[in-house]
Amino acid sequence: MNTASLITDAKARFSHNSAKAYLKDKFSSKLIVAEQGGLWTASPALISFLSAIDTEYLVIIDNFDNPVSVNVSELHTKMVYTYMTVMAEWNAEWESLESKR
Repeated sequence: MNTASLITDAKARFSHNSAKAYLKDKFSSKLIVAEQGGLWTASPALISFLSAIDTEYLVIIDNFDNPVSVNVSELHTKMVYTYMTVMAEWNAEWESLESKR
């Protein structure tokens, strides 16, 4: 391989990795939701936890380590909606990025 093609390949990899990191930062912040007096990150772990609880109200720790009393079904619904919406957008942009690779 010649030097020019090596440099071109390295720049393309760097560009791709930079775009990937940008997408992660962009969409990770969209997963954070203020709801019911707390700040929550919509994640599979939180969604699974809320799914497993069979009480109407529960006190759980938010992103700032504050105990917050929440309506479990309302918070679960909001977290599932947020997670599915954001991940679908992230996937669409990721596929667009991959197609340009």
